[in-house]
Amino acid sequence: MTAVSMVLTLAVVVMWLGTAMPWMVALVVGLGIDGGWLATLAYERRLAAQGDHSTPVTVVGWAFGAVATGVLVAHALTNSSSAAWLAVSWLPLAAKALWLVHGLWERTALTPRALESIRGIQQEARDEAAVARARLRAEAATEETRLTAVTGAGARVARVQAATAVTLSKAWSTLETARAGEETGKALTSVTTPVTVGVTPRWELPVWGPFEPVQAPALDAAPALTDDELDALVDEIRHSEVPALSYNKMSARFRAAGHSASEVRLRAAWKRVAA
Repeated sequence: MTAVSMVLTLAVVVMWLGTAMPWMVALVVGLGIDGGWLATLAYERRLAAQGDHSTPVTVVGWAFGAVATGVLVAHALTNSSSAAWLAVSWLPLAAKALWLVHGLWERTALTPRALESIRGIQQEARDEAAVARARLRAEAATEETRLTAVTGAGARVARVQAATAVTLSKAWSTLETARAGEETGKALTSVTTPVTVGVTPRWELPVWGPFEPVQAPALDAAPALTDDELDALVDEIRHSEVPALSYNKMSARFRAAGHSASEVRLRAAWKRVAA
């Protein structure tokens, strides 16, 4: 583009000014414009190669480019084919702008070693990103499998708990029916241990649902009686009246006196004493 703009500027100067002055003079003017432009451009390139920059040289170069462009525009405006000449009048400034861009590119140019290092760093970053993505996908798949297993186990536990609750509910209903029945209620009440004399405790249903533990009694239970001691007490109570007391009356007085013994031991002692 620089060569084309120089040839175009020289041709325009010779054709335009050749009518007003000898063509040799016009040729010198055109070569002066192009020569000044080339001189400033070469000096600016030399400074750029040394890593330096000169603002006056740059200003002079742009001034020569503006003069060349001005000559082309003036010729286009005074020519019958102004549109065609105006279309190419921007070439000097465009060539100067491209040299500026080329200078910027050279300032950012890197050596092959640096480019190789950059490519290696970029490839390493891509490798790390790929490994990270693979690790994340593997962890996600593992977590999905774990959650599926935990959910399935939880569902099985819930089904077992539901079936157990249904079974316990049916058993509790059966116990309630037995407790509410007149005959079965008496039978179940008769096997419980009385706590108060003359009062047989009512058989209670087992607790259904959450419950709070009952605190231990404040007083310690009385020590259990030996068989000999139990026989002596039963014989004493039995013969406390004449005629001898029956087993039911003897048992009531035995418990009223604050003694404690199971129904089985108490009946065994009665049998031994009454034999």
